[in-house]
Amino acid sequence: MSGHSKWSTIKRKKAKEDQKRGKIFSKLIKEITVAARLGGGDPETNSRLRQAIDDANDENMPKDNIEKAIQRGTGELPGVTYEDMTYEGYGPNGTALFIECTTDNKNRTVSELRHILDKHEGSLGESGSVAWVFERKGVVYVSKDGVTEDDLMLSAIDHGAEAITEEDEFFELTCPMTDFHNLKTGLEDAGFEIEDSELQQIPKNNVPVTGSDAKKLMRLLEALEDHDDVQNVWSNADIEEETLAETEAS
Repeated sequence: MSGHSKWSTIKRKKAKEDQKRGKIFSKLIKEITVAARLGGGDPETNSRLRQAIDDANDENMPKDNIEKAIQRGTGELPGVTYEDMTYEGYGPNGTALFIECTTDNKNRTVSELRHILDKHEGSLGESGSVAWVFERKGVVYVSKDGVTEDDLMLSAIDHGAEAITEEDEFFELTCPMTDFHNLKTGLEDAGFEIEDSELQQIPKNNVPVTGSDAKKLMRLLEALEDHDDVQNVWSNADIEEETLAETEAS
């Protein structure tokens, strides 16, 4: 697993299992609601809301669900008040964990996260304990179908990309957070197929994790991702592809 990717391989939204769709919708609705509350209900002027709506559309969320989530965020409809929270901690082998949550009860959330971490040989850290390890960047995945790196590079650089990495089925482009929307829309307008895109917490350094520690870490990350209030989990673990595949298959 590349050190700056999320803990699992790229989860293409169209391939999510149907039984998980309810949980995915719940997390997306929270994100849309918070984005609308903080930045207003117009996606043209609210980049976070625009990205949340794009993610919801990728998951085939009904338009009515999206509109109601926006209206709850702007106060046009009654609803639960959610807030963003971030938590920092450690996993096996001293790996850093940065956990992004959206919750209506932060006391409940922190208690449940602490329980998950303790159960999987991790620990919750103080605010600022690992945040310095990560840097927020935009990441865009472009399909390699009929595309060479030379084809992509010029347009990508023109629209703010600072790095391009070639993977098995896609190119991974990284950019400063401020250029994220410009890079994504610029590549789409140039005719490139966007596989996925998101803002990520990219580690400045990586910690190799192998063997039993890697399996423990994967179980921990999966448990955190499965929590209803958790939106994203980021780690500086560098797990070999072979170990990752063995763990996902078990």
